[in-house]
Amino acid sequence: MAWNEPGGNSNNQDPWGGRRGNNGGGGDRKGPPDLDEAFRKLQDSLNGLFGGGKKRSGGSGGGGSSSGGGFGLLGIGLAVLAAIWLYSAIYVVDEQEQAVILRLGKYYETEGAGLHIYFPPFDRKYMENVTRERAYTKQGQMLTEDENIVEVPLTVQYRITNLRDFVLNVDQPEVSLQHATDSALRHVVGSTAMDQVLTEGREQMAGEIKERLQKFLDTYRTGITVTQVNVQSAAAPREVQEAFDDVIRAREDEQRSRNQAETYANGVVPEARGQAQRIIEDANGYRDEVVARAKGEADRFSKLLGEYRKAPEVTRERLYLETMQEVYSNTSKVMVNGDKGQNLLYLPLDKMIEKSRAPSASSSSPASGNSADAAARTATDQQQQRDLRTRESR
Repeated sequence: MAWNEPGGNSNNQDPWGGRRGNNGGGGDRKGPPDLDEAFRKLQDSLNGLFGGGKKRSGGSGGGGSSSGGGFGLLGIGLAVLAAIWLYSAIYVVDEQEQAVILRLGKYYETEGAGLHIYFPPFDRKYMENVTRERAYTKQGQMLTEDENIVEVPLTVQYRITNLRDFVLNVDQPEVSLQHATDSALRHVVGSTAMDQVLTEGREQMAGEIKERLQKFLDTYRTGITVTQVNVQSAAAPREVQEAFDDVIRAREDEQRSRNQAETYANGVVPEARGQAQRIIEDANGYRDEVVARAKGEADRFSKLLGEYRKAPEVTRERLYLETMQEVYSNTSKVMVNGDKGQNLLYLPLDKMIEKSRAPSASSSSPASGNSADAAARTATDQQQQRDLRTRESR
């Protein structure tokens, strides 16, 4: 049975070891813990911590015990505060980092890699990674030089090279970087034609943007160095993308037709020049041939004239015979002068039959030519003998 039920506990004791009574407790009776007493002890301890308080009525001994407990708590508190301060004051700077220390709000020093200590709250510490490549991406619609709107995506890669300037000179250096990037991009795109922005001009634009952006950052003294600017593939706005694609296709067709025309011109012009040069060379060769032949004929005539003056009859007869031989050497008929002015027409029928049977062989064979020449020489010798006999008879 429960202790507070009638007849349940013959000793009438409560769970805290005391006896129940009508007045709630007596001098030898013990009740539950008194919260007021606990609060009074805590108050006495705090009073002792801050210089002591009122002594309790129990005597001087009780007051001395309260003062000793206050000094112990004060030491523990100071030790805890010192440990917390020391833990926050000691810091480690990594190999890739630097730390800027401000003492009383003024620049004090820049710390490198290693274990360091500073003195808060008098000092303030700003630590950043100064070797990591950071990136900022920007994309927006820009107006080109020829008043066309294009969307230009841009990526800027940068790193911190002067941590003191990065911390002290500008309140928000990365926001300043974004604003400077917008300004540089709009200036360069606004002074470039759309064709250059969309095609082969992106690399040149990236160089100009990087140079202009670095000038802005150096003017602001942000401590930031731009390492690379990448201008990605620009495009027209979505609202005019279809019309823009038509323009691009028309430009490609124009370029293809121009390349085909240049290819045709590169093939025709050299050929025409070669033919013209060949005609010129043929004409020059023909000219040289005619001039040389004319000079040879003139030289031959001059020498023949000298021989004619020495022996006119013999020279005349010789010229006549050579001319007749040259004329009749290519014919199948032979004309022979007979006695008393009678002419004899000689037809070499055997040779003519051979030529008719094998015209190609007879024309290409040197034997047939030699026989015709022999017949002509024979006829010429006979004619010369007749002429000599005629002159002797005269």
